[in-house]
Amino acid sequence: MKSTDDFKKVISQYLEDLAQNDELFAETLKKTNKSIEGCITYILNQVQKSGCNGFADAEIFGMAVHYYDEDDIKPGKPVNCQVVVNRSVELPELSPEDIEKAKQLAFDKIVEQEAQRIKKKPQKKQEQPVLVQSSLF
Repeated sequence: MKSTDDFKKVISQYLEDLAQNDELFAETLKKTNKSIEGCITYILNQVQKSGCNGFADAEIFGMAVHYYDEDDIKPGKPVNCQVVVNRSVELPELSPEDIEKAKQLAFDKIVEQEAQRIKKKPQKKQEQPVLVQSSLF
């Protein structure tokens, strides 16, 4: 299946967070007949069946939990698609030095771009000849 890796990471992170706060779901998440790949396939098949292109986060997370809760759910056939997520997996915190370095690099890049733009010679507009129409009267 070729779903976006971010989608899989967001679903996995949500399920792990839920398992940390809910002991009963933590046991459900350990089921040997269930996997994150199967969960993603199940969600994509449910989305495809609905015919809708956009869903609320709660709907998708609900499908993921439902997949793990029910033993008789089959994921279905793999779906070849691209998934767009409106969340991201949390990135590690940057140190103040890294932040300053990134700011300086961005600033230097903008200064260089502006210098290049200023160095370009403005093109002179070509003057068009004025047509004069003679009057016969």
